[in-house]
Amino acid sequence: MWHDIETTEDLLNFKVVADAAAKIVIDSKEQPLSIGVSGTWGTGKSSLVKMIGKSLSESDEGQKFLFLEFNAWLYQGYDDARMALLQSVSDKLTQFAEDNKTDLDKAKEFAKRINWLRLGKIIAPTLSGALLGGTFAGPLGAFIGAASGVCKAGVDVTEVQISELKAAYNNLSPELNGLLKDKVGKSMPQEISELRYVFADLLQSLNLTLVVLVDDLDRCLPDTAISTLEAMRLLLFTPRTAFVIAADEYMIRGAVRAHFSNLDLQDEIVTSYFDKLIQIPIHVPKIGVSEIKAYIILLFAERYAKTNDLNDPWLSNTKKAISQMLLGSWVNGFPKKAIEDALSTESKNLQDVIDFADQLAPIFMTSSQIAGNPRLIKRFLNDLIISESIANAHGMSVAFDQLVKIKLFERCASKSAFEFLSKSILVSDEGCVDVIHEIEEALTDGSEHEMPDKSWEDPFVTEWLKLNPKLGKSDLRPLLHLSRIRRLKIAQYDELSARGREVLGVILQVDRIDQDLINQLQQLGEDESLSILNRIGRKAREHQWAKKYVFQALHVPLAHEKLSKKFIEFLVLIPPHLRPISIIPRLAREDWARDILNKWAEDGQSSNRLKKAIAASI
Repeated sequence: MWHDIETTEDLLNFKVVADAAAKIVIDSKEQPLSIGVSGTWGTGKSSLVKMIGKSLSESDEGQKFLFLEFNAWLYQGYDDARMALLQSVSDKLTQFAEDNKTDLDKAKEFAKRINWLRLGKIIAPTLSGALLGGTFAGPLGAFIGAASGVCKAGVDVTEVQISELKAAYNNLSPELNGLLKDKVGKSMPQEISELRYVFADLLQSLNLTLVVLVDDLDRCLPDTAISTLEAMRLLLFTPRTAFVIAADEYMIRGAVRAHFSNLDLQDEIVTSYFDKLIQIPIHVPKIGVSEIKAYIILLFAERYAKTNDLNDPWLSNTKKAISQMLLGSWVNGFPKKAIEDALSTESKNLQDVIDFADQLAPIFMTSSQIAGNPRLIKRFLNDLIISESIANAHGMSVAFDQLVKIKLFERCASKSAFEFLSKSILVSDEGCVDVIHEIEEALTDGSEHEMPDKSWEDPFVTEWLKLNPKLGKSDLRPLLHLSRIRRLKIAQYDELSARGREVLGVILQVDRIDQDLINQLQQLGEDESLSILNRIGRKAREHQWAKKYVFQALHVPLAHEKLSKKFIEFLVLIPPHLRPISIIPRLAREDWARDILNKWAEDGQSSNRLKKAIAASI
């Protein structure tokens, strides 16, 4: 299994981009900077942000960086994201300044102002904005007394709100007293200006650049996303700061619209809101076939090294060699021989993985269901490993390359295409689908072929059928069992019992009525006999209603007259020119068949020979 979490391990050749972004931060010296790393879900935004941080931490340019990782999504529903970010910055700086009293005093001053803003958030709803809309005058204790007076005067403020206000004050007052004692009233813009001044002075005193790595912003609800952006705005463009923000910019633009839903925002205004926060936009590189191939090989190489307790140098050297190859893959491609050289002593043991990656990389790239998305590729591979484990637990003999091929079809083909495959397997002899074998042969020798169902008229299905291994002569029932997620939920296609499958196998070998088979169907019962009738009907449709299948199906109503209606439904589907004449005398013996024979006799599309046979038999 491979964990679906961000990493600094570069398996996608992102290091070049990460190093370039880090160089921009380094070259900015003390100037403030904001970088937006944009990309859709699963493309590697989080990993790229972490790689930028790693590249900065490993730089030897003589600059000192302090890193803060902030995930706004973690605070959603638990804390105000705006205050959570400011508090995280304060805590990080306070912790770093502990060894120097002067720096620590400045850090505490910054913390007080953050706490004041947090208290303002509590006060604002309590007094309907009376404080934050005006000035801060006098000690906070006097303000609480005024709040109580307002409450008594009949303003709509609940006792619970006053209690919360007092409790908040009791918790924060030791830190706030020094800031608020006998303080002359100041407006909110002044308070924010002083907050930024204290913040800049602290960073100058610490002689470092604060690098804030913000992740998962696009996972947040609109209000949380906007709150986080507003908190960053308070600290943005302060000297010695760099914000690296991972977010799908289209999601953020949507959050801006949702947050300001009461306003009719024009597209350029929405764009301007985001662009004013982001100075340097970076898009996660779209990976190609070579990167996907390398990604698959490196994932399996990691698993192989762990399973076989290989020493670290082999894996590290392999990663370095393949990463180096990727740098020049746009010129030289990603040849198999070079991959084998990169895997060195273990190349023979990973030969199947190389072939597997070589076949699947182009499909992973072009399939709309995966489209080169690293997270979806990893999930596909994890699903493979789980299915293989389930097969082993059940004692199922399943070839891994066949499992890969079926799982690929399950993931990338349309629902109707997979359902057709499932039905074909369920009604087949011993799980072998003849039509797959026929098309595989046609594709191999270049002859013409016709897809058995409209849902298979898809370029992906054609490419899938060309992949090794060939499946036409294999029992696919175990593989279908491992694909339960999209397995059919149609009762008549449920698996037969062992005895039912045996009887069906015998019936499919005859071309005339066999009384012994009628007796065996009676012993099986109506339910399984109906399943057998449905499977024979499927065969008949696939083989242009050959008369032998009509004789085979007739065994069912002869064994169970209650199923005669189902058999008649089967007869109705036969095209007029294919209605079998040879079965008329046998049908004429059954009372339940009189109506369908009369309809055929009256049908202008029936052949004259058929009408004469019916007239002679009734």
